[in-house]
Amino acid sequence: MSINWIYKDDRKVFSNVERGGVPYLSFKALEDTGMVVNGFSTRLGGASKGRFATMNFSYSRKDEPAAVLENFTRMADALGVERDRMVVSYQTHTTNVRRVTREDEGKGVIRERDYRDVDGLITDVPGITLVTFYADCVPLYLVDQAHRAIGLSHSGWRGTVKRMGQVTMDAMKEAFGTRPEDLTVCIGPSICRDCFEVGEEVAEAFAEAFDARYRDELYSANGKPGKYQLDLWKANEIIFREAGVPKEQIHTTNICTMCNSDYLFSHRRVGEERGNLAAFLSIR
Repeated sequence: MSINWIYKDDRKVFSNVERGGVPYLSFKALEDTGMVVNGFSTRLGGASKGRFATMNFSYSRKDEPAAVLENFTRMADALGVERDRMVVSYQTHTTNVRRVTREDEGKGVIRERDYRDVDGLITDVPGITLVTFYADCVPLYLVDQAHRAIGLSHSGWRGTVKRMGQVTMDAMKEAFGTRPEDLTVCIGPSICRDCFEVGEEVAEAFAEAFDARYRDELYSANGKPGKYQLDLWKANEIIFREAGVPKEQIHTTNICTMCNSDYLFSHRRVGEERGNLAAFLSIR
């Protein structure tokens, strides 16, 4: 399938991969570690229909459960991982992070989750695939080659204000001994600054959460009363830099979900009448 992406710049951040009729994005920086399988889904190559067409990964949006399960099957085959070892988040815009073990395998895919309010997942178990969901919010991929551990977190504006990237790093440090210098970090496809208009209360929350020297990098008035353009990509970069991750080990997307809504679900573009994209990360 040919996808004509709208890129925000000319960096070569992603590989465009297609296997078995399923296209997805893969971070080159994560591929280069040789340690992990990573992916970010598109709307294409799945079994869902109507407003979910075609690659929806959410059971909670009234899609046909059999179609959602088939989508997980197709993506697992494309990635070369085991579907029944996938573990899914339960996102409610928190900064709660769960350590995933073998006992969690299949939760959210083929069996019920016995947890909720979990927006971040970490593990050091090879073969388990962490899965989180998106339709404009920011996926954060963290890979620690020194301790062979990974993290995958969902960070919308609420999670970003509360420094979800830092919280995930802290959880990995406690669980695995991860240090900032050990990490390769990727900030995945999500809404860009040009598309993300917010109100004054959101801009004020970022002004309180970040040093004043970052203001121009993070947001700017857009000429409408009380409205601003907010840069979630830059905010998450700042969080990781301040947490000690070397700048050259932070890799940021140049693909916006709203600019590319023909290929990616965007809540800002279509609202609730949509499916969910998914991010995938697994230790080989």
